[in-house]
Amino acid sequence: MPGLRTKSLLKRDRPREEAEMDITPMIDCTFLLLIFFLVTSTMKPVLPIELPRARHGETVVEEESIILSVVKAGETIHVYKGNSVDLADRLEGGTPIEQEEAVVAYVEQESARSSKRNVLIKASKGIKQRDVSRVQAAAGRANIDQLFVAVLKVE
Repeated sequence: MPGLRTKSLLKRDRPREEAEMDITPMIDCTFLLLIFFLVTSTMKPVLPIELPRARHGETVVEEESIILSVVKAGETIHVYKGNSVDLADRLEGGTPIEQEEAVVAYVEQESARSSKRNVLIKASKGIKQRDVSRVQAAAGRANIDQLFVAVLKVE
């Protein structure tokens, strides 16, 4: 029976341990490095872009154009008739929609009164593009030939 014993010993299967890799510490290290780099990095602010001067732009004659001046006063945007920033020349409108209606009425009135068919919008420094675009869209609803936008740097 010694042979039987050897066979039974050879046939007995030992449970094999499967090798598992625990990646939890690796994930912890990755997140710690990520947090470290986020905290220690300095964000560079976006600097204003210097735009090149226009070489092929058209000259706009102010005397032949209906002029709208867009000026920022605190948090509100005011639209004035002509180059003036006098309260008497301000287009009234409590809401942006009322202001747009006043712009359309003024442009239509000026184009009917005179032979001016162009609109020149002058925006002072600090005016957001969305506000100029809103005034531009309102002026475009009137019956005009061309629309020009200028940016003024107020000293």
